[in-house]
Amino acid sequence: MAKKTTSKGTSGRGQRDLRVKVKTARGRKLSSTLWLERQLNDPYVKRAQAEGFRGRAAYKILEIDDKFRFLVPGARVVDLGCAPGGWLQVAVERVNALGEKKGKKIGTVLGVDLQEVEPVAGAEAYVLDFMEDDADLKVKDWLGGRADVVMSDMAAASSGHKQTDHLRIIALCETAAQFAFDVLDEGGTFVAKVLAGGAEGELQKLLKQKFTKVVNIKPPASRSDSSEKFVVATGFRAAGAADADDDGSEEG
Repeated sequence: MAKKTTSKGTSGRGQRDLRVKVKTARGRKLSSTLWLERQLNDPYVKRAQAEGFRGRAAYKILEIDDKFRFLVPGARVVDLGCAPGGWLQVAVERVNALGEKKGKKIGTVLGVDLQEVEPVAGAEAYVLDFMEDDADLKVKDWLGGRADVVMSDMAAASSGHKQTDHLRIIALCETAAQFAFDVLDEGGTFVAKVLAGGAEGELQKLLKQKFTKVVNIKPPASRSDSSEKFVVATGFRAAGAADADDDGSEEG
């Protein structure tokens, strides 16, 4: 994480925080002003700009993968709702999709989204509604087989009502999980964003039937005031035996 920028005060008795302040402009809501101010002062946003990532969300998947190690050279990865492409950038480097790591297997990275995504070197991005009946068949055709990883940072458009938003993203995540069941190879991994809110039980039950381990994690790159967390399900089992190990823990 980038260090806080400070400057010596004129009195020499302390330091003054150089936090960027945003004045409320005519026609701009206070909430928009506060969001903009938070963006300008977010160390992950500044780091993403400096390191060439398309958004701070890239660090979420980096931190999750640092812990669980599923983006390995040679892996075949599907990114659901891949815009703007930050997760694709991370996956390309880690699975060696460009073949830059000599002597390592070369992976495949495929992203799908409802809108066109600016190309990412080493990844293929398609305009596709993964909820279509034949979406899984199209993805397997593009991949030339099944996937090792299905990941999603999708969130439904905010309604302004916390419980409604929670239910929407859980429904979206459950649909993404069903998609993963159709395309994952044995031993595969599923990673998806959810919002804490009490309706995750059915999703956890669903994943425990298909994976050997299901864990909840809030990576450091997730804002502390956000209710988001990520479910990481590893060890996909096509037979769906119901004895998965789920510690349900919230890890950072």
